[in-house]
Amino acid sequence: MTLTARTLARRLQEWRGTGHAYLALANRIGLLITDGGISPGTRLPAERELAAVLGVSRSTVAAAYQELRSGDLIESTRGSGSVARLPRRAIPRPDPFGAELDLSKAAMPALPRLPEAYRAAVEALPEALEDPGFDPIGRLDLRTAIADRYTHRGLETSPDQIMVTIGAQHAISLIARTLLHRGDRVLIENPTYSHAIDAFSEVGARMIGVAVDATDGWDELALEQVIGRGTPALAYLMPANHNPTGQSMPTLLLERTLADAAAHGTMVVVDETMAELTLDGPNPLPAAVFGPAIMLGSVGKTLWGGIRVGWIRAEAPVIHTLVRARFAGDLGTPVLEQLVVRELLPHFDDILDERIQWLRAGRAHLLDRLARDFPQWQVPTPHGGLTTWVGLGSPVSTQLVIAARSRGLTITAGPRFSMDGAFDRFLRIPYSNPIGHTDAALDVLGEVWDAVTARPGAVAAVDELAAVV
Repeated sequence: MTLTARTLARRLQEWRGTGHAYLALANRIGLLITDGGISPGTRLPAERELAAVLGVSRSTVAAAYQELRSGDLIESTRGSGSVARLPRRAIPRPDPFGAELDLSKAAMPALPRLPEAYRAAVEALPEALEDPGFDPIGRLDLRTAIADRYTHRGLETSPDQIMVTIGAQHAISLIARTLLHRGDRVLIENPTYSHAIDAFSEVGARMIGVAVDATDGWDELALEQVIGRGTPALAYLMPANHNPTGQSMPTLLLERTLADAAAHGTMVVVDETMAELTLDGPNPLPAAVFGPAIMLGSVGKTLWGGIRVGWIRAEAPVIHTLVRARFAGDLGTPVLEQLVVRELLPHFDDILDERIQWLRAGRAHLLDRLARDFPQWQVPTPHGGLTTWVGLGSPVSTQLVIAARSRGLTITAGPRFSMDGAFDRFLRIPYSNPIGHTDAALDVLGEVWDAVTARPGAVAAVDELAAVV
């Protein structure tokens, strides 16, 4: 992508301070790069052009660019200009072993009526036992129920357009290894669902990020540029109740993005795992908007993460291609779990009402605790999904996560949601846990925040963290 001088000037907003102008300009551009507002690989405007738009001397811009080069945040080549970059560094991943408290997963406890649904599924199991059980596409009755739900939401769907998978992550991985080739460009939101990044990295895709802000939403110009000039083979989008920011894309922007993708031959994959978990107002995006896009769904965020059932909604030829490719990775979705989901889908609207009430209570409690205990943090109020994307004010997310690990708390650092290591000023905090669990985790988080930031009254010395690192 190429960033014009006017676009960069608009993103800089109030960048001038009381000190040297070149340092203030460099700091503001650097912050945009490290926070994902300018994606690595983006070409910055020429010094002369930016100076003219900002009303400063060219030497001011040249000195700012030199400061960014010395900080390893841009790379300049004579005759080719300056390109944004991020220094390579290790990004800590959640540790699944031995954690007493876990804020790394955006998921709710199991639905209370789940045992009843399992009992009904076991009673219905004999009807499935005559079949061999190796089924790469899913039971017809479940596919019919899923298709009917799409039709009810305004997108006419038949069972042959549905494939039942082992959760949404399985669907993403299957799509990546079946429909992409090594070196293909993939448009992703930045930040985005971390395991989708893993799936696209595993097949050798070249990811191009488009910024999503917890307040301002999607970078519309970047979306247009990446699709029009980057010619991505695939675009992975979470336009409703985006993970981790909680944002939803305006319908007009989504329609324009889908039209641009169709015009340039880009497949669009829409992840709807949180689409119906809208906490304020109606669901913002009608299903009919998506048309030929490949759509992903799952019950992991609504019923329980332990039910590994998801699905793909696509045109029949795409479904056939995915079915043929599936046997290389697995031999079908477990039958009993499909029967459980079949039992619960007719009651899904009531279930969503219950879950949304749970999330509203959790969100209110979390926001109150964060405002009281961490008043210096910037905490947006998400209108949907399971998490809030907190601005810490300093690039200490990675340090905080490492320190928390030594106190028995697992939480995910901001850079884990980036393809390039950005967002170290951010932390994803779920409000989907029981309130007691959230409180205990935030107590620990407060202790390690004191240690990492070395505030007066800290309960742990900063040098203790060296042993953890």
